[in-house]
Amino acid sequence: LKGKHPPERETWTRQMDFIMSCVGFAVGLGNVWRFPYLCYKNGGGVFLIPYLLIVFVGGIPIFFLEISLGQFMKAGSINVWNIAPLFKGLGYASMVIVFFCNTYYIMVLAWGFYYLIKSFTATLPWSSCNNEWNTSNMTCADLADARSPIIEFWENKVLSISSGLDEPGKMNWELILCLMAVWVLVYFCVWKGVKSTGKIVYFTATFPYVVLIILLVRGVTLPGAYDGIMYYIKPDWSKLEEVWIDAGTQIFFSYAIGLGALTALGSYNRFNNDCYKDAFILALINSGTSFFAGFVVFSILGFMAAEQGVDISQVAESGPGLAFIAYPKAVSLMPVAPLWAALFFFMLLLLGLDSQFVGVEGFVTGILDLFPGKYYHRYKREIAVAICCLLCFIIDLSMVTQGGMYVFQLFDYYSASGMTLLWQAFWECIVVAWVYGADRFMDDVARMIGYRPFPWMKWCWSFITPCVCMGIFLFHLVNYKPLTYNNVYVYPWWGEVIGWCLALSSMLCIPVSLLYKLFRAKGTFKERVRLDWYCCRKSGNIELSS
Repeated sequence: LKGKHPPERETWTRQMDFIMSCVGFAVGLGNVWRFPYLCYKNGGGVFLIPYLLIVFVGGIPIFFLEISLGQFMKAGSINVWNIAPLFKGLGYASMVIVFFCNTYYIMVLAWGFYYLIKSFTATLPWSSCNNEWNTSNMTCADLADARSPIIEFWENKVLSISSGLDEPGKMNWELILCLMAVWVLVYFCVWKGVKSTGKIVYFTATFPYVVLIILLVRGVTLPGAYDGIMYYIKPDWSKLEEVWIDAGTQIFFSYAIGLGALTALGSYNRFNNDCYKDAFILALINSGTSFFAGFVVFSILGFMAAEQGVDISQVAESGPGLAFIAYPKAVSLMPVAPLWAALFFFMLLLLGLDSQFVGVEGFVTGILDLFPGKYYHRYKREIAVAICCLLCFIIDLSMVTQGGMYVFQLFDYYSASGMTLLWQAFWECIVVAWVYGADRFMDDVARMIGYRPFPWMKWCWSFITPCVCMGIFLFHLVNYKPLTYNNVYVYPWWGEVIGWCLALSSMLCIPVSLLYKLFRAKGTFKERVRLDWYCCRKSGNIELSS
């Protein structure tokens, strides 16, 4: 628009807006259902040993790296890699990962919203057996598996699940409406940028803690709660050698590393903000929430085991199974069950919403940074957010069919899995430490915060963290197993191909972009590499010419 100039980059109204946004993004559903399950699966308290170790050699260093990089460059996940133009593919890779994550993650919110609506009844629909979706007219007391009504409600009513990926079946119109409602909510929370998002997360990031505390107080008063908590924290030293891979992938998953959203959040900070201190505060909140949520989860699982007269190992679930099978059963056994159900699923919705807000914000920020001032339009952000939400919604329609759960699992297992995040984190460390220069970046950080961080950060970026990332990555490849659903349905070969295409669509961005820039540049190979090195020395503000 002639005579119009783009506004300066937004900054957080106050620094607490940034802290709360990071808490809302990094602290999400994975802390409530994934960490407690992995802790239980891998020897209880003994899981904390490798977990805490990898926090300090992998989680905090990369968490700090991404936030400080965004703050220094004042750019989103793509343009921050102007510090090393040959490796700008890192930015494109993070954009692909966060786009896929935004696409499938919101399905959990749609399911949670569906359960929340169904909770406003005198009798919870998943607590009885004489419904149209049940396969038998027997009473619940006659069923061999006391969880059958819950499973049947989840699989027959909510998912209407088909026999496999090759049978998509029809769409569930109720889920479509829930999905649409959640996307509309996300849009109107993100469309005005960090000025509005930074205020909304004060509620969405803090209220789940209120609910978790209420659930913990209720949980520890239930019979069997003590046994559940002891099952959670009692160390099983025989599993110490087996837990390292799960601990590593959980750190990268729960800290939201490699998605580019942390970089986008950091880019809205004031230049002199002490991001070094922020990284430690946020890491403490993230891991502390995971550990605290374990007490909530296992006090209720202990109660379930006592009610059913079975071992806790038979009621513990992972992922959606914990949120939509174990918890609905738990609340159905409590007095005033609809109240507890509504409270839990409202918390679940808020836990996921703030992560979704920031994920969409990170993606849109990266896209808008690609368009300089000459493309300025007054409603550019609103239009970009609308297009992003609409495109994700269209893809999500494949997940509200009868075969939608199989599609969801493909996205969850491959597109934003531990493997892709480990690959991304490895290259981030290599590029900053060895291409741009670890000492140089430490100097840049010192310019921002007024002092040099402890050398441990530089040692991690240069040696320790890349070795940890690549070691876990290679172990994943060597021990790769085909994807299954409920350990029964094995995905067909073409489903595996689709999954690997999702994974490689982000992983290949780095080498493909590097080769493209090298072949497009002028001069000999040595001259092209030298030009990129020169760009790095100029603080990353020069693009590799093509």
